[in-house]
Amino acid sequence: MTTALYGPGGFFTRASEGPADHFRTSVHASPLFAGALLRLIQRVDAALGRPRVLQVVDVGAGRGELLAALRALADGTGLGERVRFTGVEVAPRPDGLPAEIGWQPDVPQDIVGVLLATEWLDNVPLDVAEVDEHGRIRRVLVDPVGGLESLGPDIDAADRFWLARWWRGAGLGDRVELGWPRDLAWADAVSSVRRGSALAVDYGHLRTARPPLGTLTGFRGGRQVSPVPDGGSDLTAHVALDSAAAAAGWAYTIVSQRHALKALGVDGGRPPLELARTDPAGYLRALSAAGAAAELTDPDGLGGHWWLLHEVGIELRGTI
Repeated sequence: MTTALYGPGGFFTRASEGPADHFRTSVHASPLFAGALLRLIQRVDAALGRPRVLQVVDVGAGRGELLAALRALADGTGLGERVRFTGVEVAPRPDGLPAEIGWQPDVPQDIVGVLLATEWLDNVPLDVAEVDEHGRIRRVLVDPVGGLESLGPDIDAADRFWLARWWRGAGLGDRVELGWPRDLAWADAVSSVRRGSALAVDYGHLRTARPPLGTLTGFRGGRQVSPVPDGGSDLTAHVALDSAAAAAGWAYTIVSQRHALKALGVDGGRPPLELARTDPAGYLRALSAAGAAAELTDPDGLGGHWWLLHEVGIELRGTI
C-alpha cells in the first residue's frame, strides 16, 4: 500500500493527474464546504486573539483545491494579509496554484492557526489481518499485480496491543484494519500545532461499531474497484477516529459532517417559494446552494464523514 500510493510513480506522487480525477470529495463537491471551514478558521483566529500571522496548513492537499478556495474566500474578511496558506503533499506543486500558497512535503512546525486534513488519514497505509479457522489473527498478504490475497504470519505484539484496546472481539473470517499507523501519523501532525486547532475530516468508525469485514477498497476513474496495490488506483480504508483522537493527546470533539456543517451555517433546506416570485434569479441561486448543501450533509454520502476537531491551547466552545 505504501509503495502503490507514495512510491515512485505511485497514485499520489504522479504529477500527471490528481485525486479529483478518480474520486469526489467534499472539497470538490461544493464551495460551501470551503466556506464552512473558513468560518471555523475565523473562530480559531478569534480564540487566538487574532495573531499577526495565522497559519492554515492543509495536509494531503491534493492539487491545492481547498487552499485556493479558502484564499479566494478570505479576501475581504478580517483575516486579510495575516493568513498564510500552506499545502503539504508528496506530489509536485501544481501548475497554476496562486504564488501566495506555500507547498512542501512535510508538515511545518510551530503552527499557530489551523491544521486541516480532509480525507488524508484514510490513505495512511496500514496492514489488514484476518481471523483464520483456528482463531489465529494473521496478516493478509497481497499480490501487487493481480491483487490475489493470502494469509501470512500472525500479527505482532504492537498489533495485538492496539487491537486489545480499540477493536471489539473478532470471529472466524472477520477482517481487522490495524489502525495504529494512522494514530502515529495524526499524533505527529497535531504535535506540529503550537496553538490553535487540528481538524481531520474522513470516513471512519468508532469502537462500538467497527466493520467486521473491513473497509479497504480502491477508486479509479470515479468508480469503486478492487484494492489492487499496483499504483493505478486509490487505496483507502476507513479511520478508527476514536483511536486517532486519543493518540493526539489534546481535547477533542468527534461529530458527523452533517452535524458540523449545520453548526457552521450549511443547511440543505429549500428556499421559500415566495422568493421565486419576488426574486427568481435569487431563488435559483438559493435552490442550487440548497442542493449542494444537501449533498454535503447526506448521511448516506459525504454527510457520513466524521469530523475530529482538536483544541490546542485554546477553547472553541460550541463551534461544532
